[in-house]
Amino acid sequence: MKPLEGITVVTLEHAIAAPFCSRQLADQGARVIKVERPGGGDFARGYDSRVHGLSSHFTWTNRSKESLALDLKHAKAGDIMDKLLAQADVLVQNLAPGAAARMGLSFEALHEKYPKLIVCDISGYGDSGPYRDKKAYDLLIQSESGFLSVTGTPDEPSKAGCSIADIAAGMYAYTNILTALLQRGRTGLGRRIDVSMLESMAEWMSFPMYYAYDGASPPPRAGASHATIYPYGPFVAGDGKSVMLGLQNEREWAVFCDKVLRQPALAKDERFDANAKRSAARAPLRQIIETEFGTLTAAQVIARLEEAGIANAQVNTMADLWAHPQLAARARWTEVSSPVGPVPALLPPGAADPAQVRMDAIPSVGQHSAAILRELGLGAADIEQLKNDKAI
Repeated sequence: MKPLEGITVVTLEHAIAAPFCSRQLADQGARVIKVERPGGGDFARGYDSRVHGLSSHFTWTNRSKESLALDLKHAKAGDIMDKLLAQADVLVQNLAPGAAARMGLSFEALHEKYPKLIVCDISGYGDSGPYRDKKAYDLLIQSESGFLSVTGTPDEPSKAGCSIADIAAGMYAYTNILTALLQRGRTGLGRRIDVSMLESMAEWMSFPMYYAYDGASPPPRAGASHATIYPYGPFVAGDGKSVMLGLQNEREWAVFCDKVLRQPALAKDERFDANAKRSAARAPLRQIIETEFGTLTAAQVIARLEEAGIANAQVNTMADLWAHPQLAARARWTEVSSPVGPVPALLPPGAADPAQVRMDAIPSVGQHSAAILRELGLGAADIEQLKNDKAI
């Protein structure tokens, strides 16, 4: 039995944050019914067509779900939602601020009818405060949270290459739902969860915030290098490839000088004999390191680092990650079905084998509408009428 088998989740979701949250629940065995607009469905379906015609974002965040196409503004949609929520454990939504409440789907409106229902609202800025109604997308929250101020080069800020604000909010929503389910097991009552992307990113930004505490200077933008520890970042080898390495303390600095650079005396050079000094003198130290690395290939540099016990990594591309030997050795890849055939999918972190988690198909828009409506007690004529009305 999977951990969340028997739990039903209804979602009014689009884009990334809420779908990423509900996919984690589906991975653990929950039944996730995704309510989508008839026709186009979740607009993330149209972000691109990189996975044999499917959107890369949608493929990533929507496996193991059932799709119910339903026009929530249709006169009969309220009755259908009532029937759905009567058998649901969790409602997840990231509609525009206030939209769920206007449809009678706020926690306050639902709690009296469904006291066991957990309602998780995901938004950019939360359900109160002066920014409540402000539009929020991942990049905008990266900016608003100060992430861009500490990410990039000294000359120009850079965003993260993946949707970290959405991911942060989705994961906090997921963990809050799990704790709410545990709490309900003791109290018998559901509760409301209000997750904001800004608050999620502010939590992740706590190190640079504390570093800049009480008006102190913030961490400088340092490209792919560490902002305050050096050497810690990418260095170019003689074959033009980069090697990522990181030193954490003075013992490792001495070993690095001796075993990797083959210059043991450098460890006591007064310019570099403390991390603060090395960080301040990055340019001359980088030149020394890359002069030695320039005589070696990236593979040879990594071999020296491994022998010395210095942390290191390859600077991989997406193609390298698809073919990563560690993922292959640990059998992290499986397949899921989709409207365009099987696609590769990673097992969720923590899962030892596919039997422990749910790895079911990515749905097409409305694929499960008729089956779900029959389950709710609607007859064939009712379903056909809803189709004719373009309500489903």
